[in-house]
Amino acid sequence: MTDTVQGCLEKMGSRLNSEPGMPVDYQMIIGDERIDLNPSLGKTVELKFSGNIFCSHCGRKTKKSFSQGFCFPCFKKLARCDSCIMSPEKCHYFEGTCREPEWGEAHCMVPHVVYLANSSGLKVGITRKTQIPTRWIDQGAAQALPILEVHNRRMSGLVEDLLRSELNDRTHWQAMLKGAPEPLDLLAERDRLFATFDQGVSQLIQTEQGAEVTKLLDAESLEIAYPVLEYPVKVKSINPEKIPEVSGTLLGIKGQYLILDTGCINIRKFTAFEVEFKAAS
Repeated sequence: MTDTVQGCLEKMGSRLNSEPGMPVDYQMIIGDERIDLNPSLGKTVELKFSGNIFCSHCGRKTKKSFSQGFCFPCFKKLARCDSCIMSPEKCHYFEGTCREPEWGEAHCMVPHVVYLANSSGLKVGITRKTQIPTRWIDQGAAQALPILEVHNRRMSGLVEDLLRSELNDRTHWQAMLKGAPEPLDLLAERDRLFATFDQGVSQLIQTEQGAEVTKLLDAESLEIAYPVLEYPVKVKSINPEKIPEVSGTLLGIKGQYLILDTGCINIRKFTAFEVEFKAAS
C-alpha cells in the first residue's frame, strides 16, 4: 500500500517511545495530513517539489523562504523571525521593542531549560521547558540532560553564552548523520560545569533583576534511539530546489533528516514548500 499526500511541508512530528531502547516514532506532516514514517523504513519514498512556496504564517505565495517557511514581509514583522531567536541573550522585550509583545509573553517570558546534549559530541543548548524532549529529537541527540531551569528566554541565552565559552553550541549535522556518537557521562559533565561556572551564574543573577535560576540536580540523562537501518558512510545532502524529484529507499530518520540511499534531506529546512509525498507502508 502506498500513501500519497499533497500540500505544504511542515517539520516532521516526533514522539519519544515509552519503551526504553525503542526508536522515536516519526510522522511526515503535510498540510493537515500526518503520515507515519517508521513503517516505511526499507521501502521507497518519493517527494516531488512543485516549486511553489506558501508562507507558513499568512499563506502568501513567495519566491523564497525566509527563516524556514516565511515570506519576506512576515520575516520582517514577526517576533519568531527576529535575530534574538537565534541569539536569545539579545532579547529586547524589556526595552519595549518586541515585534509582537503578546507572542513574546507566550513563548519567551516562560520557563526555559539549559541543557547538555550529545548529538555529534558534547554541546550546550536552551529550549522552552514545554519543548522537552522534542528539541533534543529535532537535533538528533543520542543523550540529553537538563541542568538548569530559568525564568525566561533572555536569561537562558545569557547562561548559554556563559557556558559556550567552554562548550560548543552547535550540532555538526554531517557527523550526527554518520552514526551514534560515543556515549558521554553527562552527569559528570554537568557537575564539572557547575564547579567552573557557579560564580559566573551568580553574577548573572545579581545583574539581571528578578532572575531565577534553579539547578536540576535530580534530573536524569535521557537516552534517545532513532529509527535507522543503515547510516551513510558519506553524507550527501539533497537540495530539492535543484533536484525537485527526490526518491530513494528510506534507510533512517534522525533529527529532521530523512536518510535515503540516494542522500539526506533536511525536511525542516523546506517548511512551506509544496510537495507531493508518496510512501510505501
